[in-house]
Amino acid sequence: MQLLVGLGNPGPRHANNRHNIGFMALDEIVRRHGFGPWRVRFQGRVAEGRIGDNRVLAFKPETYMNESGRAVGEALRFFKLKPGQVTVIYDEIDLKPGKIKVKTGGGAGGHNGIRSIDAHIGRDYRRVRLGVGHPGQKDLVHGYVLRDFAKAEMPGVEKLIDAVATEMPLLMNGDEAAFMSRVAHLIAPPKPAKPKPDSTESAGDTKGEADGI
Repeated sequence: MQLLVGLGNPGPRHANNRHNIGFMALDEIVRRHGFGPWRVRFQGRVAEGRIGDNRVLAFKPETYMNESGRAVGEALRFFKLKPGQVTVIYDEIDLKPGKIKVKTGGGAGGHNGIRSIDAHIGRDYRRVRLGVGHPGQKDLVHGYVLRDFAKAEMPGVEKLIDAVATEMPLLMNGDEAAFMSRVAHLIAPPKPAKPKPDSTESAGDTKGEADGI
C-alpha cells in the first residue's frame, strides 16, 4: 500500500486557496482513478483505490496545515507503513505556477505542513511540489497562500492538476523522472517543428519562372 497525501486546510472558506492545491490535486486523482468514497479516519478524510497495480490510500489531513504531521503519523502507524511509502502533494511558492518538482527527502523550505510531517515521520518520504508562484516579498507570503487563486489563474491550475492525475500511475510505480517529464509535456506541449522547404520543388519553381521570362 502507498499513502498519497494532499495538504490543505479544511472547510469551504479555504477550498480555493493557493495553500489548498494539494487537496485539489488529490480530489481529482481520486475522481479520475475511481476511488471509493471519502471516510473520516485518522484526523482526516481517506479514500481507498488503485492506481495501476498499486493499492493507494488517499488522505487529506483535517488538522489544519500546521499540524498535518499528527494525522499523517497516525495513518502511517496504523497501516505499519514506512516513510518511503508516503507521497505528499503540496503548494510551492518558489516554483512558478504550472511548474512541478518531485524529490524524496530534503528540508521543509518554510512550508509549515511539511515541517510538521518531518517532525512526526522523518524526512524520507516523496514530495510533489506544485508551483503557485511568489508574491514578491517575504512578508506577503502568509496572506498570499491563504487567498483564493485569481479567476485568471484557474485554467492553469486545472491544467496542472489534470496532468498530475493523468500521469500519477508513473509516480506510483516509482518513475519520478518520467512522471515529471510527462506532466510538463501535457502542460506545455512542444510546438510542432516547421516543415522544411522541399529543395526539389523550390528548384523546379525557379526553373519554371526563368523559362517563362
